[in-house]
Amino acid sequence: MRKIVVHMMLSLDGYFEGPDHDLSWHHVDEELHAHFNEQLATNGAFLEGRVSYELMEAFWPTADQDPDSPPVMREFAGIWRAVPKIVFSRTLQEVGPNASLRAEVDPDEIRALKQQPGGDMTLGGVDLVETFRRLDLVDEYRLYVNPVVIGRGRRLFETADDPTDLELVENRRFGNGVVLLRYAVRRPPVST
Repeated sequence: MRKIVVHMMLSLDGYFEGPDHDLSWHHVDEELHAHFNEQLATNGAFLEGRVSYELMEAFWPTADQDPDSPPVMREFAGIWRAVPKIVFSRTLQEVGPNASLRAEVDPDEIRALKQQPGGDMTLGGVDLVETFRRLDLVDEYRLYVNPVVIGRGRRLFETADDPTDLELVENRRFGNGVVLLRYAVRRPPVST
């Protein structure tokens, strides 16, 4: 069964973005970007909220046309175009190539998607992450903790009201000081 994976950059104090949607504090260098490409190239789908989708779609489809783009960025542009996207939005009327649109998260549809063959599905957009978390649809968190304290902005789990039991299954330090903390969601065994 394929998994739903939250793939998110965080500050040490738990923010995914700073004031005014600032992401300039993200420490993404060639080594980290190559790791992202390796992880995301095998994806079966990107599950995106409107804001995340619009940010990605505004840049990545043509990023490899800029001759000054580094090879890792050109590689990700191809990954972005190739991997199917499901966009969750109540306001968008249409989405770009290789993308489909959903107005709501249907837990039964998501569970059925998880049963299909293919690579894991990466979840993007903090509001969508919270919806999936609340519906117990997230299987794994890949949190990339940046060596910076930003003090304010939006926290990843600021609306969480119930505990989620996690198991650390991997950690890795990158040369730029970013640390990957990969957690699997622990669920009670299913009785038959």
